Amino acid sequence: MRRREFMILSSMAVVWPKSVAAQQSEIPVIGFISLAGPDTFAHLLAAYHESLREAGFVEGRNVAIEYRWARGQYDQLPALAADLVRRKVSVIVASGGDRPSLAAKAATSTIPIVFTGSDDPVGFGLVQSLSHPGGNMTGTAGFTSKLEVKKLEILHEVLPEPRLIGMLANPKNPAAAADVKDVEAAARSMAKQIHVVWASNESEIDAGFAAFAPLQLKGLLLGHDPFFNSRRDQIIAHVTRLAIPAIYEHREFILAGGLMSYGTDIREGYRLAGDYTGRILKGAKPTDLPTQQPTKFNLIVNLKAAKALNFEFPASILGRADEIIE
Repeated sequence: MRRREFMILSSMAVVWPKSVAAQQSEIPVIGFISLAGPDTFAHLLAAYHESLREAGFVEGRNVAIEYRWARGQYDQLPALAADLVRRKVSVIVASGGDRPSLAAKAATSTIPIVFTGSDDPVGFGLVQSLSHPGGNMTGTAGFTSKLEVKKLEILHEVLPEPRLIGMLANPKNPAAAADVKDVEAAARSMAKQIHVVWASNESEIDAGFAAFAPLQLKGLLLGHDPFFNSRRDQIIAHVTRLAIPAIYEHREFILAGGLMSYGTDIREGYRLAGDYTGRILKGAKPTDLPTQQPTKFNLIVNLKAAKALNFEFPASILGRADEIIE
């Protein structure tokens, strides 16, 4: 009997250290799903990693990250989200507006989800309220419908006469139809006409600008859309050929040669996503982390681009600009 007990205990002694080692080798896995592709995402991913590092997590050291890139293909998002759920990741980061967030929401009701830049997280059912999200989701809100009208107001300030203004919008963006409706209503009060072109992929962007070309537009408003953000070089090239003033949402467009932008610093949203990811990995629940709203909107103007257009900003714009790129 004692011999049998000794054999069992010896067997346990062999197995136990392996079990402990296996547990120690297991690190949490973050599932990161994005509408964009990695080639246009480096600066935002850097902001996310910086914040995640400040929270105590470094990729490859004590956390792993599984990336899923839709590369502008909205229809791929549900399958990519489902794949992350099958991987049994610890938390999902849904990057790039509401479509990735909705895909993640449809894929799981138990894995925590941190979303970035939702146009209307309550309206789209991602959270119950901003202060008390409920469920398994939280993140950052953008509320771009008001932002689109504000962009039009700035464009009106630099082009006050009755004008035909082009607007590029993405039909696959859940907020786009409402954004366009709001912009068209605001334009009527400014004696302006909006010509909307819809585009959801690279070839449609090319076709859309080809449709703009004969219209003699006096200005362009680029609708809010994460896919457009990933195609900024393509869009800036088209606008340059049209040689018209255009307003964008993010600073990245101005650094690529655009004329002016009004919006939030998109990097801040990814820094907050990194912070929330770290908190969740440490045990926090999404329902206890309020959905964050933007508090700072930046007006950025590019004097070099203005000079190329033989265009002068009004003193009122220059006086309010948060950043002037020369």
